Amino acid sequence: MILKGWIELDGEVLSPDEVLEIISLRPGDVTRFGGEFFLTTETCLARDHFGIMPGLIPPGSFWCHGRKVGDISPVIRTGDLDGAITEAVRLRSAEGVTALSGGVDSAMVAALARRPCLVIGVKGSHDIIRAQKVARELNLPLTVREVRPADIEAALPRVLRLIIDPSPVDLAIATTLFFVAETARSLGYRRILTGQGADEIFGGYARYADLSLPDLEETFARDFSSLSRQGARDQAVAGYHGAWLSMPYLDIRVVCAAAEIPPVERVSEGIRKRPLREVAARYLTRETAYYEKKAMQYGSGIWKEIKRLARQNGYQNSVSEYIHNIRRLEE
Repeated sequence: MILKGWIELDGEVLSPDEVLEIISLRPGDVTRFGGEFFLTTETCLARDHFGIMPGLIPPGSFWCHGRKVGDISPVIRTGDLDGAITEAVRLRSAEGVTALSGGVDSAMVAALARRPCLVIGVKGSHDIIRAQKVARELNLPLTVREVRPADIEAALPRVLRLIIDPSPVDLAIATTLFFVAETARSLGYRRILTGQGADEIFGGYARYADLSLPDLEETFARDFSSLSRQGARDQAVAGYHGAWLSMPYLDIRVVCAAAEIPPVERVSEGIRKRPLREVAARYLTRETAYYEKKAMQYGSGIWKEIKRLARQNGYQNSVSEYIHNIRRLEE
C-alpha cells in the first residue's frame, strides 16, 4: 500500500496499518474516509473528497479492479464555524510547517496549529514584514526566506514546465509557492499548512464587496469550482520539491459550516470574510484578524519582480509574451 497524505475516520487520524486493516476487512468504510490523500493498493485506488491530494482518479472516488466502486463522502455533523476550523487544523497539526504571510487566513492556521512557520518574499517585502509581526504576536518560530531576483529568474522555466496553460497570475502564484515548498523541504518538512481556499469560501476578493445577492451567490459557486484547477497548479509545484500543501479551510467540516452562512453575511458592511474574521479575533489580535492583506503574489514582491524581468528582456507591456518566450526557449 502507498499512502500519499493522511486519512481520518470520524475525527481520528488513522495509521497506515489501520488503513490497510479497514481496506481488507471493512472496505465499505473507505467511502467515509476524510483527510487529504491518494491511496494505492494492489487492486484499489482512493482519493479524498475534494481532490486536495493529486491522483490518477477523479476527486472523491474509490476504484477497485479498474472500475469505480464508491464515492468518498465523509459523514460529518454540521457544527459552528469556530469548532470546524479548530478541528480541521487539529487534524493537520501533528507535523509540518505553516506558510505564514501575515494575513488572517494563514495567521489563524498558525495560531491554532502552533507549528513552526515560514515566509518567503523579496527583501523588504510586505509579507515578510507582516509575518514577522504576527509570529512575534503568536510567539512562534519563523524562518524568513529572502528570494533574490536571480532566484526568481532561474525558477521561472522550471515553474512553467510544471503548470498547464499558465496565465501571468498563475505563474506569479506558482512561483511564490515554488519557493515556499523549496524552503519547507530545506527545513525537513513535507507537509505545508496553508490558508488556501479561505477567499473562495468566505468571500475574500475585492469584487465581492459590490455584488448584489444573485451575483454574489453565483460568484461564490464559480470561485469554489475554480479551486480544483488552482489546487492542481499549487500541488504540482509543491510536489516538485517532494512536499504537499495541506488546506484546513478546504476540510469538509469547514466547507459545510461556511455553506450554512448566507453569502450576504460572509461579505457585509464592507467587511470581506466577516465570519472568518469574527472567529479569528478570538485567537489573534483584532488588528491582525481584520487586516486587509495583499494576495501572496503581490505581498511577496514576486509579481513585481516578474514584471521587471519581462521589461528587462524587452517585453515592456506584456508578461504573457515574456512567458511565451520562456516556454519557446525551453522547447
